[in-house]
Amino acid sequence: LCLPMQFLRVTKQYLPHVARLCLISTFLEDGIRMWFQWSEQRDYIDSTWNCGYFLASIFVFLNLFGQLSGCILVLSRNFVQYACFGLFGIIALQTIAYSILWDLKFLMRNLALGGGLLLLLAESRSEGKSMFAGVPTMRESSPKQYMQLGGRVLLVLMFMTLLHFDVSFFSILQNIVGTALIILVAIGFKTKLAALTLVIWLFAINIYFNAFWTIPAYKPMHDFLKYDFFQTMSVIGGLLLVVALGPGGVSMDEKKKEW
Repeated sequence: LCLPMQFLRVTKQYLPHVARLCLISTFLEDGIRMWFQWSEQRDYIDSTWNCGYFLASIFVFLNLFGQLSGCILVLSRNFVQYACFGLFGIIALQTIAYSILWDLKFLMRNLALGGGLLLLLAESRSEGKSMFAGVPTMRESSPKQYMQLGGRVLLVLMFMTLLHFDVSFFSILQNIVGTALIILVAIGFKTKLAALTLVIWLFAINIYFNAFWTIPAYKPMHDFLKYDFFQTMSVIGGLLLVVALGPGGVSMDEKKKEW
């Protein structure tokens, strides 16, 4: 337990900023990619949905503008709640447009990304409490607590996509340890320690398996690994918010205080 406490003491001022930057990194990368691959993205949407160049261009523009403006608002700490709702809309739009709804692995990763945004929304609510000065404390905190619970539960979906079902010792060990950690984060027990451990583990896996910089830019695998890398970084950002903010009121860590 002392490890996350020491980590928090050293990084207290910087951790929320790093967490937010990691969290929006996938939206930032995707928005920039829309700019540089405008015609490719437009042609893909047109060929998939047979909707014509105009509607396909509108889709690409919404993705580009929505993601980049949302990232700017989050990083500048202006209208963060509106930015989060806009980015939720982008996730929903992409889930339908790219047929992610029928791909369980990518659907779970998109839901994990939504979990990170829920935690960001919870953080922005706590910063804006002065807006609700006349409302009782319980009402203020309750939505935030359930957002934190929902965010934690959705975040762990990322790790379920990393489980390997083979009989090698390393895979079995990774599955057991990983499953134990995601359960701890989901129920909110020893949450900061479990979340920090998952951050380290996920970061190592990300660097090893999604090293897009080692693949020439013209190869399709480069874009695939790059997308995977930044999605994983966003989930890491969500976990860092859990480390910085704690699990919230709906958790075993909070109930232990009452005992």
